[in-house]
Amino acid sequence: MIAVIKTGGKQYIVKPGDKLKVEKLDKKAGEEISFSDVLLVENDKKVEIGTPLVKAEVKAKILSHGKGDKIIVFKYKPKKRESRKIGHRQPYTEIEIISIK
Repeated sequence: MIAVIKTGGKQYIVKPGDKLKVEKLDKKAGEEISFSDVLLVENDKKVEIGTPLVKAEVKAKILSHGKGDKIIVFKYKPKKRESRKIGHRQPYTEIEIISIK
């Protein structure tokens, strides 16, 4: 069973047992969360495509929170002696898909 869920402005193809990193969610590690924004569900031989959503639910367990790799942002304006260097680490939440209903 495969589903396409939408969270944090992005879409993910998931199946039970998958572990993935999504945009940070406001839940604690160990809690369960359900995604109701399901765009597509594929059972054994039947595919349901939402217009825009399917009446389905994907349950997941939050494993941990963290920060991604550092990205360097460097801005430079020639002939002005102006430069700016900053770093950014995007927060994420690691989840494990439990079931698709």
